Amino acid sequence: MHTPAPPSAAASPHAAPAPLSKAMVRRIVFSSSVGNALEWFDFLVYGYFATIIAKQFFPMQDEWLSTLLAIATFGISFLMRPLGAVVLGMYGDRKGRKAALTLAIALMMVGTFTMAVMPPYASIGLAAPVLILLARLVQGFAVGGEFGSATAFMVEHSASRRGYYASWQFASQGLAAITAAAFGSLLTVWMPSEQLNSWGWRLPFVFGLLVGPVGYYIRSHLDETPEFLALNKAREAREAAGLRPVANDEEAKGASFANQWVNLLLAVGIVAQSTVGVYVLQLYMPMYAGKQLHMPAAASFGVVVLNGGLQFLLSPVMGALSDRIGRIRIMLTTSVLMGALIYPMFALLQSHPTIGWLLLLQGTAGIFKAAYSGPMPALMSEIFPTQVRSTGLSIGYSIGVTIFGGFAPTIVETFIHLTGDKLAPSYYVLIAAVLSGLSLVVVAFRMRRVRLMQAVQPA
Repeated sequence: MHTPAPPSAAASPHAAPAPLSKAMVRRIVFSSSVGNALEWFDFLVYGYFATIIAKQFFPMQDEWLSTLLAIATFGISFLMRPLGAVVLGMYGDRKGRKAALTLAIALMMVGTFTMAVMPPYASIGLAAPVLILLARLVQGFAVGGEFGSATAFMVEHSASRRGYYASWQFASQGLAAITAAAFGSLLTVWMPSEQLNSWGWRLPFVFGLLVGPVGYYIRSHLDETPEFLALNKAREAREAAGLRPVANDEEAKGASFANQWVNLLLAVGIVAQSTVGVYVLQLYMPMYAGKQLHMPAAASFGVVVLNGGLQFLLSPVMGALSDRIGRIRIMLTTSVLMGALIYPMFALLQSHPTIGWLLLLQGTAGIFKAAYSGPMPALMSEIFPTQVRSTGLSIGYSIGVTIFGGFAPTIVETFIHLTGDKLAPSYYVLIAAVLSGLSLVVVAFRMRRVRLMQAVQPA
């Protein structure tokens, strides 16, 4: 069984890349983040306009059931993530991070294109919801391999600044949240409801469709990571010589994903708090504020901009800080604070359903999201060895998002509908914070054990 390597040991012994220029850093960050940003922008827009999409593609006599079907279609796409994680993750570990990233963004654009041009149910009947569902499944497959390949691509360019580079995965999510919420707010305020319901809701998807080709072009012109190139060169030389690693070779054990199941479970647990922070506290909140608290739609969208803005600005700061003081220290503190404060904040919001209290909740959630998610990709990359890093990251992240994120709005909305308890979102967030906190404690213990074993080994 492979145990997590401490950060200092996580880098490949084969590679010692030269310092990167600022221009190269910008290319690496943008190319690795653009797919993640496009993914979250598309998903957030779908969630924000779920009520309209429900009427367009899932017309039912019961409005709640219609909305639930639209949200469930959003969630079903997450069932394809683990499959995409396995296929694209293994592809990235074998053919390279660049190849997997280029393929992933091409597939993602299929879903965005479909949402932008698909005729409604009234025009083509049952074909409309079926094609929407198929497009979401294709996109879910693509997104399954996006996180692992993009994170591996970032961290394998610098061992000393992994936290900072990888944090842009979630900074890009914050930027996507800002852009998606801005679209939701502006279109709701400035566009007549008839036009918004007819075609205006498609405009954000058209915008996302314009961003995709730019990301594809940049990704297709990037160089592969030095760490992967060194590993691949050694692998090809070994295969050319007809050599196979012996059974007790640590590199051979690391190259077998069958030895990673404990690390995989820990990665899933670590993802829980981060993904719930997106799907409950960003995606679901405009619907929650409108339906349960009866707040203006434009105002609730605007408050999400605060959450996303804090995530965008603070994630790189927290990632860089984790390079200095440690990732688990920051993340575990955030889990404890989130678990302690989330219920009181929702209780206050329910008692005082005003924009001011919603701002306080979203502002606090945005800070916690940045503090937790900024260091998270680098920590997850250090759990898995280079040989299976893309696969491990992709599967761990995809399973975590599928379990805790994809159906979160459906679960919370159903719980509120059946029980009338408007504090349901806080329960869901609390459970995720506890699970992630426990996972971090286990990872910290395993890393400490590895360091002690290395310290007593003879040089």
